[in-house]
Amino acid sequence: MNPRTGCILPLTEPVDSLGDYLDRGGGEGLATALRHEPEEVIAEVRTAGLRGRGGAGYPTADKWASVRASGGPTRYVVCNAAEGEPGTFKDRFILRRNPYLVLEGTAIAAYAVGASRAFVVIKRRYEQEIARLQGALAELTEAGLLGPVTVQLVLGPDEYLFGEEKAALEVIEGGEPLPRIFPPYRLGVFAKRDACNPTAVNNVETLAHVPTILCNGAGWFRSSGTDTSPGSTVFTVSGDVRSPGVYELPFGLPMRVLLDLVAGGPANGGRIKAVVPGASAGLLTEGGLDTALDFESMRAAGSGLGSAGFVVYDDSTCMVAATLTFARFLAVESCGQCPACKHGTAEIAEALERLERGLGSEKDLDTVRQKSGTVTSGSRCALPLGAEALVGSALAAFGDEFTAHVGRPCPLPRDLPVPKFVDFDDVTGRFHYDERYRLKRSDWTYAAGPEAGAVRSA
Repeated sequence: MNPRTGCILPLTEPVDSLGDYLDRGGGEGLATALRHEPEEVIAEVRTAGLRGRGGAGYPTADKWASVRASGGPTRYVVCNAAEGEPGTFKDRFILRRNPYLVLEGTAIAAYAVGASRAFVVIKRRYEQEIARLQGALAELTEAGLLGPVTVQLVLGPDEYLFGEEKAALEVIEGGEPLPRIFPPYRLGVFAKRDACNPTAVNNVETLAHVPTILCNGAGWFRSSGTDTSPGSTVFTVSGDVRSPGVYELPFGLPMRVLLDLVAGGPANGGRIKAVVPGASAGLLTEGGLDTALDFESMRAAGSGLGSAGFVVYDDSTCMVAATLTFARFLAVESCGQCPACKHGTAEIAEALERLERGLGSEKDLDTVRQKSGTVTSGSRCALPLGAEALVGSALAAFGDEFTAHVGRPCPLPRDLPVPKFVDFDDVTGRFHYDERYRLKRSDWTYAAGPEAGAVRSA
């Protein structure tokens, strides 16, 4: 390919209008793609080394190639904007600032896989992002700047699992966000016995990188980041830091640089005790802060990059309470289809709550240990994998704190929110939390009588 270089600003640079977008080189990525064969577009994305920014880091070109190579005559593309991972606000941030880039990336993906129709799935409560998408989609469509693809917005519920790619397909078809058994590239949207309709599902940030790759070239993209994790990504940092926020940075920087230099370090002059990468991977302790922020390094450290959202806890935090907030979130958000969740995540959360209240026993601690090692068996989605990784890593790193809670009240009582964000004010740098998930000790009541060991929430 012979791309034009120097077009389109970073993903998080605000763009106010279609004219503004075009002045910055918007549309050049799709124009470049349409001058080449779809296989050449996929090859350029492969050379760039673009990996999915939704969690697993799967190579984007491999996903597109598998969909294009399928035998089905009908293919689809889905842009997953149903962001709901605790500690993450990057996709919503990008959509607020530059929805044109995301829609152009969706159109390029559709051309590459051979899809004439694409969907953008988003939670209906994300009103600001929906308004931006609707306006940008209308402008791009009227100007004929989406190529041969038709793009449709699909509004869905607030459930965490709406963001799971197989569950998103169910919502497109008018159903509930219940994960399917088969992945989208095998069984896509509106599939039937004689039509599997393979579908490529990519999240917002992944697709936002695509126009810049086609416009500036794979070499430009690889000029930052690492060999195996090239380019930049958008990090979300929240919790006990001076400057929580959303930051676009190259892969490969040490986590310490992100937390201390970019996010300002611990907010109250203490020390960082733990960093939790959302609800889908093991936590890191103070000793892991020099880990490079790329897929392989985070995995080698026993954690994961995930969607690059990091929740920071300082030394005023009880790690049993912090673990409980995430475990309870996962238990509440489970769809309940699989034994892994029915008999795993819920029991872990219940046992942790008893321990945190000082009503737990050695049996509860054994339940947490045992269930966190077996909860993953037979699941349709990665939710129980997250429970295993997060709870297991907390037990390994802070086992003494868990043991100290047996039959004793918490020594570090503190109301903790689950970092499920309702909003972010980039002027004040404040995240607004969904208060439905906050761990509030003032709401706890204790059962009386023969069931004195039981607990419930008011």
